[in-house]
This record gives sequence, C-alpha cells and structure tokens, in this order.
Amino acid sequence: MSLPKVSVIGAGQVGSMVAEHIAIKELADVYLFDVVDGAAKGKSLDIMEGMPHWKSDSTLEGYTVGPNGENYENLKGSDIIVITAGMARKPGMSRDDLLYKNVDIVKSAAENVKKYSPNSMIIVVTNPMDIMTYTAYKIIKPEGNKIMGMGGTLDSGRFRTFVAKELGVSVEDVTAFVVGGHGDDMIPFVRYCSVGGIPLSDLLPKEKIDQIVARTRNGGGEIVSYLKTGSAYFAPGISVTVMVESIIKNRKRVITAPALLHGELGKYYGVDGFFVGVPVKIGKNGVEEIYKLNFLPEERKLWDISASHVKENVDKVNAYLHI
Repeated sequence: MSLPKVSVIGAGQVGSMVAEHIAIKELADVYLFDVVDGAAKGKSLDIMEGMPHWKSDSTLEGYTVGPNGENYENLKGSDIIVITAGMARKPGMSRDDLLYKNVDIVKSAAENVKKYSPNSMIIVVTNPMDIMTYTAYKIIKPEGNKIMGMGGTLDSGRFRTFVAKELGVSVEDVTAFVVGGHGDDMIPFVRYCSVGGIPLSDLLPKEKIDQIVARTRNGGGEIVSYLKTGSAYFAPGISVTVMVESIIKNRKRVITAPALLHGELGKYYGVDGFFVGVPVKIGKNGVEEIYKLNFLPEERKLWDISASHVKENVDKVNAYLHI
C-alpha cells in the first residue's frame, strides 16, 4: 500500500505526538528528523512497533541531522512537512521570549526544506508561531496557500474544551474559534461561539465568559506552569494531525490557522504580507479559502491590537535576517 509522505522536523514531544497520531490513523508514512543523535530513529522505531495493535501499516523512519544538513536529503518527495523544531517555553516565559533562538532553528530547517522539498505543504508549529511561519515563508518562498501555522487550531480546541466543561455538555456540540496572533492577545471570538446552535451569551453570564476567554488565552502558560520543564504537546500534536488529515483526505475542514494575508484580504484585515490566525478552509491544495470576519467595532479593536503585535515581531525578524 502506497501512503503519502509526511516529514516532521523536530522529534521532541510535539513532533513525536504528531508522528504517532498520523501513524495510528494510517494517514501517511512518517519521517522524523532531529539534531539529537538517535532521538528520531529511536522514537520512530518505538512508535512503529505499536502499529500492529492499531492495524496500521504506516511506516516510520528517523534521521539525525548534522550541522551541515546531513540526512536532510531524506525530505525529498514529502507531501507535507511539519516544522516543530525549537526551544520550548519554560515557566515565566512568553512565546515571544523564544523569538531569536527559534528564528535561527527554523531558518536552518527551512533552508533544507527549500533545498530538498520546496513544493511540499508546510505546517509550522514552532513558537512564536505566526512569526516562525513567516520566517519559513521568507526562506522557502512557497506559494502562499502551501504554508500555514497550527496555532488557531489548538487555541480553538482549548476554547471549546473550557466551554464544554463549564456547561457540562459534549465538546462535539460546542462551535467556537480563536483568531489573531497565537499569543497573549489572541481573540476567542465569543459572538460566534454557540452550543448546539444556542449563542454562548444566552447560556453563561458575561463574567463567566470572560473567565473562559482569559483561561483560553493563557491555556499554554497554564500547562507550562504545571509541567515546569516543558510545554504542551498532546493537544498540539492532535491539532497538527487534524490539519494533516484535512490536506491528505481533502476534507475541506474550516478551522483557524495563521495564514498569509495580503492583497484585498490583507487590506480588509489590515495586514500586509504576514501570517495571523483567521478562519480558513484546508484541503488538498492547502489553504483553499480565507474567510472574512464581520467585526463589530470592539472586536476590530482587539484584532488590530493582536495583528500589530505580530507586525512588531515581523519587523524584528526582517531586521535580524536582513530581509
């Protein structure tokens, strides 16, 4: 059986979870890459040895990449490349604190993607995610629909989880999404949130909704505070898998993700040529449609604040990389 090829750059906690979920669902054969000697090889073998119990024939391979790009040639022919490589957050750190360290890591990965598999679909997970997606885009220069970040998918899952928990209902009946930058000023879009079609504002008082919004914004930080030495990886791994599945199976899922905003859509959103989380349709051609949100004035103000924060970091990256 011939399966698509998904390559995951970074075999840490998130990369390993991505590989495992893709293999369990038999979506693709998975190739793991990591700078730590033996890590990708050992984890890929470990995951594959469990596949008989899931009746999955996905195969996994792992490669140690060297300082001069050794073994990156095995990216060739990838249908999708997921970039998770980078430093994880620690207690007290914001996503932005990782900026320059992770720019260097993502730049190196992106250069090898450009060299060996420039036509792949690309999903970026490394934080700060909107900026790392932009970094990879500027290095690889793919078509805009072929590259996206993961953040909104994860943040929307957190929002839906907290709403369902508060109301004691199934998450399946909660429709909700989060837009803006994948950071502390992300925007859980309360007006578009419903439970079984009933607006959230009809079910909970404003003060309770405000608490859920705040918890969603701090969802990653809350987990970091518990783990002490790392950041979230279960939900991020699942979130990436949802995106990979929608591409491979052409499911046309409508989710939120950092997507390239430019042209008329860029003017509408007040964003010129960089990535911010918006509702998108994802299928076999990547980001197949970007949807316009009908902002109320107070919502537009929140959006402009979030987008301007992303723009500040875009300017820093441009200066750092001299682009």
